[in-house]
Amino acid sequence: MNGGPMQTHETTARWLRALLPAALCALDPAGCGGVRLRAQAGPARDAWLTQLRALLPPGTPLRRIPLDAPDARLLGGLDLAATLRAGRPVAERGLLVEAHGGVVLLAMAERISSAAAARLTAVMDEGVVAMLRDGLETREAAEFGVIALDEAQGDDENLPAALCDRLACIVELEGLRAGDCPQLPFDAGHIAAARALLPTVSVSAVAIQSLGAAAQAFGVDSLRAFMLAVRTARAAAALDGRDQVGEPDVTLAAQLVLAPRATQCPVSAAEAPADVQPDVQPEMTPDAAAPDRTPDSTPAEAAPPPVDAADEPKDERPADLQQPLEDRVLDAVRAVLSPDLLARIRLAGGRLPRARSAGRSGALRGSGQRGRPVGVRKGRPVAGLRLSVIDTLRAAAPWQALRRRQSAPATRVAVRPEDFRVVRYRQRTQTTTIFVVDASGSSALHRLGEAKGAVELLLADCYVRRDRVAVIAFRGTRAELLLPPTRSLVRAKRSLAGLPGGGGTPLAAGIEAGWSLADALRRQGETPTLVLLTDGRGNVARDGQGGRAQAEQDAQAAARRVRASALRTLFIDTSPRPHPSAQSLAAGMGALYAPLSAADAQGISQLVKQAGAASAGQSR
Repeated sequence: MNGGPMQTHETTARWLRALLPAALCALDPAGCGGVRLRAQAGPARDAWLTQLRALLPPGTPLRRIPLDAPDARLLGGLDLAATLRAGRPVAERGLLVEAHGGVVLLAMAERISSAAAARLTAVMDEGVVAMLRDGLETREAAEFGVIALDEAQGDDENLPAALCDRLACIVELEGLRAGDCPQLPFDAGHIAAARALLPTVSVSAVAIQSLGAAAQAFGVDSLRAFMLAVRTARAAAALDGRDQVGEPDVTLAAQLVLAPRATQCPVSAAEAPADVQPDVQPEMTPDAAAPDRTPDSTPAEAAPPPVDAADEPKDERPADLQQPLEDRVLDAVRAVLSPDLLARIRLAGGRLPRARSAGRSGALRGSGQRGRPVGVRKGRPVAGLRLSVIDTLRAAAPWQALRRRQSAPATRVAVRPEDFRVVRYRQRTQTTTIFVVDASGSSALHRLGEAKGAVELLLADCYVRRDRVAVIAFRGTRAELLLPPTRSLVRAKRSLAGLPGGGGTPLAAGIEAGWSLADALRRQGETPTLVLLTDGRGNVARDGQGGRAQAEQDAQAAARRVRASALRTLFIDTSPRPHPSAQSLAAGMGALYAPLSAADAQGISQLVKQAGAASAGQSR
């Protein structure tokens, strides 16, 4: 009784849901945008890609884009060797132009730079590659779909939001084995026939309205995601050989496109409280429509004849089909929401924060000598700057014919100072997470235990990211730096073990201590993240005197200073229930607010990562 058949059925269903986006992308690559394939390199991902290749009709281009592909290879540019041979600018076609009408595989997509993602998404929006540089002026069609191979194992690396917003489907292969992968009942010939049918497929207003209602109900704010859902529904209808989008196509599009993007889970009418359920108006009757009439003024012959209930037509459809299409689509999407997503929604207070950018939490800073190469610029190789020989020759190549006529001695390649190009580098700064913990009162003792566990969890990640953690505790009349910025797990445990609790709540002193440390770290070129764990009810003013009114004023003043500094801040409300004072203080700080009535150290750690991912763009 090991549940083998049930597990096999669920595995097959997960595989089919993961493979359907491959068929839809093969059918309409540019219309569907593409697929974000979240999986590590291995047999499962290879099985998915194998089926994608088998579904592409003959002649459909499939190009792989490496992470470090230069702009000249991606968009096209000057063919250096051909230009030097011919003595005139010769253009080279880029990978995106070669992929016109097909699919590109974006390797290690989670590490793509924002600049490269911007160039890629611009081509996806325009459908053309326009080039005007190096003495060349070209404009070529480039319509394609993108398979973004996402190998990120946590929240530290994510696809740029602009790129993810243009990919219709998000596919997760975690926990799936290649040996369980079924074969889709389609082949390349089937896809080719569906491509021919696709331009004739129409979408009804009811279907569009249902997808829009589902997007709104699940908190999908992007209009582009809604448009991709409509295109996916059309592709699903064409794949099934129909010229009209039906309910199965709308449901499938909502499950594949909208469900992975859900930031909230709507409450059904049955689950809603009685005071917020919609009122059901009674059916209008002639008497109700004209209340000023009296029975005597209404002729008896004008009254409608009584209708026997047995004579009324009955709806013979099943009960689940008697619901409006919008409700049926909502139920279908709610059924495929992952438990992890639902847990994160509950932890974040009912709605997930929208990520603004991607990449690790540290800010990016330009450098001339160290870091990751991010391009070239015009300049001389002085003060440690490195010359880019290839780009220098590329800048000089268009002028060779003219320079050979001007120079007396014939030179093989004439290079002048204005041709010099030097390499630009970009470094990612170190990130320090500063915990500001309310250690006042008996209830704080429980929260201190959670903060200690969260610090230990974050330190385990810091060994990989080379980030640091600091802890500030405030109680009594002052705030104390309990743990200076460190990556040492042993030192963190030793410093946190003896922290006492109790006393007053000098909230303003705690906020100012956290701000001062964050400001000092920022001046050193680091990227600080401030995490405040408190109920937001201070009772000790900045000067150490008691008084709740003055303490709240001082705390709001300190909060405004944090907001003016544009620090990445997370406010964790440790009250038994969300408190208005904590919400007001978080708004004054410009912080991400999260009530933590019943969370543990793991939950705190996840919230800290979400705050870093959602606010990384502010520090760039």
